[in-house]
Amino acid sequence: MGNILIVDDAKFLRMTIINAIDKTEHRVIGEAINGKEAVQKYLQLKPDLVIMDITMPDMNGIAAVKRIKQNDPSAKIIMCSALSQQKMVVHAIEAGAKDFIVKPFDEMNLLETIEKNIVD
Repeated sequence: MGNILIVDDAKFLRMTIINAIDKTEHRVIGEAINGKEAVQKYLQLKPDLVIMDITMPDMNGIAAVKRIKQNDPSAKIIMCSALSQQKMVVHAIEAGAKDFIVKPFDEMNLLETIEKNIVD
């Protein structure tokens, strides 16, 4: 069982991810609405995996990945992005993200990506 932090400024997307994770043995231990809050919650909660949007107010997902990886080089982070943000996904991977999910995603793909990355 893994503990997961969900980071997205859209409540609907956070709820979609949470509802999918609720069908697994994993559990959501926190939510954040921007990168700044994601860094704080990561340090506080020490999740096994973070699922993070790229485009958010205050601090975007790429900057948050960099900050989290500075504090914990072993952090496991999956980025969520719209198909039109492919260049941003490359930057996120270069910053230290392990994987990405393209929005809108289907639940099966989301859960497979979580499983693949949480056990590494």
